[in-house]
Amino acid sequence: MITALLPDLYQLRLPLPFALNHVNAYLLRDEQGWTIVDTGLHTPAAEAGWQAAFAELDIDPRRIHTIVLTHFHPDHFGMAGWLYERSGAQVLLAPREIELAEEVWIHRADHDDPSLRHFLRHGMPADLVRQVVGAIAALRAATRPHPPLTPLPAGAWLTMGGRRFQAIHAPGHSDGQLIFYAPAERLALVGDQVLLKITPHIGVWPESEPDPLRKYLNSLAELRTLAVDLALPGHGKTITTWQERLTELQAHHHERLAAMLRATRDGADTAFTVARRVFDVERFTPHEARFAIAETIAHLELLVADGLIERREDELVRYISLQ
Repeated sequence: MITALLPDLYQLRLPLPFALNHVNAYLLRDEQGWTIVDTGLHTPAAEAGWQAAFAELDIDPRRIHTIVLTHFHPDHFGMAGWLYERSGAQVLLAPREIELAEEVWIHRADHDDPSLRHFLRHGMPADLVRQVVGAIAALRAATRPHPPLTPLPAGAWLTMGGRRFQAIHAPGHSDGQLIFYAPAERLALVGDQVLLKITPHIGVWPESEPDPLRKYLNSLAELRTLAVDLALPGHGKTITTWQERLTELQAHHHERLAAMLRATRDGADTAFTVARRVFDVERFTPHEARFAIAETIAHLELLVADGLIERREDELVRYISLQ
């Protein structure tokens, strides 16, 4: 579904085969042609979505000159190669996100996935771990083909749709995620850093840099300094209450930290056990369960760093409250 948001700026809603059933891509037109921001997961349904968008907006794919990716996650990265094959466009991604894309989507295809050991050590049952690793392999397939990637550093300025945007590092959801801010129009393309109705996932994965939740909360504090009238997110509806939404996201994670702390007071437990006390894990799909465990680890690790709980390691990683 295509929606015109501003002159020469369109939102394309693409389907996802998950509970979160869509991702937003953005198309920006200028005299040279088109820039695309984020691309969707590579599925037949998403291919059909792009073909319909090309027809509705009368786009010759060869007129797409730039593809900008906010981060490497498959629902944003997945169709970049498909679009590149049709356009020859330059594909821009933050240097850290290029490293992650190569590690997770390319190198692991030929090696054992470290997610297996990661989730086992945090207490996830072996049968569920096998399902999780299988789901990750399916996602890896849905990122192919892979395009050549050009590094886009934080702080760089680029013109998209006749508007000047600055690339701003916004970590937490993904280590090197970039969002794009046009100060002249108080407009931001915010990837998955700020969403309206749901909270962005902040998790610890085998490839994650340390303490992603603290980085995320620090990023939200920095984003408060931006004057934003309209934020365009990777999922859900557009955001017109910027400061209010940032406050809500900060409050959510402080409440979740308190819940995680309470959940560690019954003795030394794994992240999986803690997650079962906070989430209804038994009702989750393997896809949803892995996010719940990764998010639990992120909150627990921040509490460890703050000296509120202790991490104990042997064959399993366990957490216990110090209060």
